[in-house]
Amino acid sequence: MQGKLALENPEAIASHEKEYASSFRRLYYYLYTNSNASRAERIICDLSNLLLVKIASERNGAKDILNSFMAGKGSANELLLPLLIRSFPHISEQEDRFSLEDESLRYGLNELATLSFSSAPAHILGEAFQSLIGSRLRGDKGQFFTPRNVVRAIIQINAPQTTSKVVDPACGTGGFLVETAAYQKARAENIGSNVSTLVGLDKDRDLCRLAEASLELTAQNRFRIINTNSLDIERLSEIEVAFSPLNADFVFTNPPFGANIKVVEENILLQYSLGHKWVETKCGWVKQPKLLRAQDPQILFLELCIRLLKPGGKLGIILPEGVFGNSGLGYVWDYIRSEGEISALIDCPRTTFQPSTDTKTNILLFTKKESLGLANGPHDKVAIAVALTCGHDRRGRSTKSNGEPYPDDFETIAKAYEEPLDNNDSWQSVNITDPYYLVPRYYDNTPINKLSPEIFGQNVEFMSLRELIQDQQLTIKKGHEVGAEAYGTGDIPFIRTSDISNYEVAVNQERGVSEEIYNKYEGTQKLTPESILLVADGRYRIGRTAILHEHNYKSVVQSHVRIITVTTKSRLTPIELLYLLNTPFVQHQMRNLVFIQSTLGVLGSRLYEVRIPIPERSTEWGKTVERFAELIDGRAKLLKKLREFEPTAFEL
Repeated sequence: MQGKLALENPEAIASHEKEYASSFRRLYYYLYTNSNASRAERIICDLSNLLLVKIASERNGAKDILNSFMAGKGSANELLLPLLIRSFPHISEQEDRFSLEDESLRYGLNELATLSFSSAPAHILGEAFQSLIGSRLRGDKGQFFTPRNVVRAIIQINAPQTTSKVVDPACGTGGFLVETAAYQKARAENIGSNVSTLVGLDKDRDLCRLAEASLELTAQNRFRIINTNSLDIERLSEIEVAFSPLNADFVFTNPPFGANIKVVEENILLQYSLGHKWVETKCGWVKQPKLLRAQDPQILFLELCIRLLKPGGKLGIILPEGVFGNSGLGYVWDYIRSEGEISALIDCPRTTFQPSTDTKTNILLFTKKESLGLANGPHDKVAIAVALTCGHDRRGRSTKSNGEPYPDDFETIAKAYEEPLDNNDSWQSVNITDPYYLVPRYYDNTPINKLSPEIFGQNVEFMSLRELIQDQQLTIKKGHEVGAEAYGTGDIPFIRTSDISNYEVAVNQERGVSEEIYNKYEGTQKLTPESILLVADGRYRIGRTAILHEHNYKSVVQSHVRIITVTTKSRLTPIELLYLLNTPFVQHQMRNLVFIQSTLGVLGSRLYEVRIPIPERSTEWGKTVERFAELIDGRAKLLKKLREFEPTAFEL
């Protein structure tokens, strides 16, 4: 693990960056309010062009052109566009046009003139511009711009040297490359000519222009942004050696992903092993000659990244959780293992990319093998870390209502990677017991390592839900779907996941079903007072529980809910089991066992792996359960009385 990164005057750097970021934001809001463009993408694209114009005018002795435009002696497309084409021919073409009117562009250049590009550290300007870009652009082609703390964590963990070639084949606005340059600058005050090459590839020309502006501010003369279809490996091999993405020391990327943007071009699929069909055998997955009709872009990008690496090169890639746990993608992990070693896995909070997208992601860290042969077996140990917080909430707010910042586990995880694994609160070395299920939190031992002493101070036995079922101490059934056409046909509650909260069921009369519907499922669900309902599928309520009572047990339960019934053979009463299911120990397990495919989470059969602590009978335990039962029963009685006051519902 790498040595610590020493930053000089971090407070001064943060203040400097904040000053420039504030200037960029003011300019952006002026253009948004006063120009004829309303789309953030077009405004920021023109703003990046203005940055490039300013850079070109200072470096190429073309200030007279800039002065002519500011004096109104020509339009931006007549004067400034030719300057861009001459200075940045690889990202600018004659067909390009400024979107904003000339008056707004002159205002923008006048504001940029107040910024000192020569005195400010280059990476500070670049990062300030990136902070403006990332919060305002929304990908419509599967691009979701990576939070800077996540980018920084991946870079700090991998620690690219100043002589390394670093490539991002889906660079977008250049965030990974900008942060790499900043990291390297912090490690070497005077970066000479023998420095890293930062190479960014992207299919979107507007994003390439944004990346170019950021890198011109951050890493002048040691980067190249290339507007191309990154997945066309044959075309990549034709790029000049000086800026070729091949034989990279490091590849850092967040590729586009999504079911709606599959790659279907046969000439692209032909170039990839993962563009072909694979068949599962007793010895693993075997590649077939036949091509797939289509493949998700993230799968092809994963193979691309591995192929871009030189032997011993390292990859840090963000992927949707579906890649880590979808049984049909087992061939992907067989391919990965054939090419090198899974170095580490990082579990990302669901809020990481919110509010841009609700897709759950994780991070794969990989090292390419030095020579031919299988690099590591599917059951070898792997380092994992689980981030529970990401520095912002679902709405993207970085501070709480009381002014405190939201905690950020990525910063902690990156720093802790430097520490030995045998004494590390953030990282664990675990055995991957299922070679095709690599969701990091599934292997998290934190629940066992941090048992709650307030309830488990005495002797305790652990039994999984599967063992309790096998021992005939309880049963678990799945609910049913009645169909939307059954809603409102009667007064019998149809209990959905959204109705379960705080140990109770909130009955929605609009979804009441008829006696006929109830009779259809009553014999299978067998609900009784003290039946426990547990949310097993959904978006945010997985693990939430409720207990039924005399006044509401006559119900029908949705299929996303599990019905748990305690038998007469059980060592636990229903109220004890309800209490235990809601302890941090059990709730943490359930979180670890959830698999999120796109945005929908499921516990599936992993629910039966949940271990229930069965405390030794004691006075303290008895008092705890008695108090809990009093609260549950007392509230149930009050709710029953309150429902007597409910008025007749009239449709508006």
